[in-house]
Amino acid sequence: MHPPPTRFPETLTRAQLLRMSLAASIGAAMAGGHSTASAQTRPATRSVKKMNTRPIPSSGEALPVVGCGTWVGFGHSPGSAEYQRLPGVLQALFDAGGTVLDSSPMYGRSEQTTGELLAAAKPAVSPFLATKVWTRGREAGIAQMEHSFKHLKTKRIDLMQVHNLVDWRTQLATLREWKSQGRIRYVGITHYTASAYDDVEAVLRAEKLDFLQINYSIDDRAAEARLLPLAAERGVAVIVNLPFGGGGLLRGLRDRKLPDWAAEIGCDSWAQVLLKFVLSHPAVTCTIPGTSRPEHMADNAAAGTGPMPDAAFWQRHAASVRN
Repeated sequence: MHPPPTRFPETLTRAQLLRMSLAASIGAAMAGGHSTASAQTRPATRSVKKMNTRPIPSSGEALPVVGCGTWVGFGHSPGSAEYQRLPGVLQALFDAGGTVLDSSPMYGRSEQTTGELLAAAKPAVSPFLATKVWTRGREAGIAQMEHSFKHLKTKRIDLMQVHNLVDWRTQLATLREWKSQGRIRYVGITHYTASAYDDVEAVLRAEKLDFLQINYSIDDRAAEARLLPLAAERGVAVIVNLPFGGGGLLRGLRDRKLPDWAAEIGCDSWAQVLLKFVLSHPAVTCTIPGTSRPEHMADNAAAGTGPMPDAAFWQRHAASVRN
């Protein structure tokens, strides 16, 4: 989750217009007595610029560059106010051309919530479902992944990842079997902390993988040293988690005026600036900021449109964001 833009021009920005449209359509539907799910997922008559895509190196398949992580934000139960907002999050993602939804069995009921919302929404676009296996032992891994299929209400999962490298040799063997059977389409590994980078690097060098999910942000650039270049060299797609540095960086920018140079790269919020930084790295395929608010999802998705700044641009400006 992140704060609203801190710049207030005389005319409404793209993100502000989209937030108003979302709020108006949801509010009108609820006032008319429709169910929460149908109100928040009803197609809206608005024009939203579709986000960019990048190819998955192992297949060439185009993947939208901004997705949605479900940690915390999707861990709510039906009937709660937070849960009632989530159909609008999916609608905002799909309206912008996004498809990637990333979850894990360690995220509470996030997988179950995702499956429920997708079953209710029946989106015209096919979501790119990514989740993880996070346990030790072959049989335990199989049982956990079978629960993921059940919770997500799907017969095929696009990306299954070994979460935090837990028992990765055992789990990768099963993932490759299931990929050959067509149950999953891609296999990968994940981590979220620099203390594990040596192990991540070793697995990247030793194994043939489709995806690496790793932490990377403007104030946490350790992955630039070895992991991102190695992923590019090995033909591995990169999904970036924690693009806001865990949220602390974005909260710290709440009261700061958006710099003039943000307009040069098509950004009208701090969230978009931070996401554009992540997406500017040529090894990055997609980033998955988490949110439980439709207006934040729309704002995040807008960062995936237009050109991305080059390294020279960030050499001039990155330090001013961190300070």
